[in-house]
Amino acid sequence: MSDKQLDFEFRERLNRIVGGDHHNYCYQCGACVAVCPAARFSDEFNPRDILLMTLLGREQELISADSIIWKCTNCYSCYERCPQDVRPVEVIIALKNMCTQQGVLPDNVDKFSEAIIQTGRSVVITSTINRRRQALGLPELKDVPVEELKIILDE
Repeated sequence: MSDKQLDFEFRERLNRIVGGDHHNYCYQCGACVAVCPAARFSDEFNPRDILLMTLLGREQELISADSIIWKCTNCYSCYERCPQDVRPVEVIIALKNMCTQQGVLPDNVDKFSEAIIQTGRSVVITSTINRRRQALGLPELKDVPVEELKIILDE
């Protein structure tokens, strides 16, 4: 495929994933970039560019273990700011799901997933975290009902 040719097949596959079809509404205004914390701290990350790549069907650039999509923090700021209801974060999550389906994930994603399955959390809760929470007037974190989580994940 040449750089000037759109990959409609990729776009159609993205459209079939929950949240993926909203990329079709993007008119490249840049409101998502203005509020994006990942774009603020990474010169490479730009949600508008990611949406443009989806519109152009640039599967090879988006669906890989080293894709820029993995720098998204899933903060939903772009979702709230977008005037077209594009929901960039949901499009990026759909792209991450496509990566998962194709088995192309960064190493650390497997580690986070395994931690969630085992403990119900993506990070280990230490006494230091609980002391800091206490200093902030927050309650100590309780154990997550992991068995219930495993039932949900099995569904």
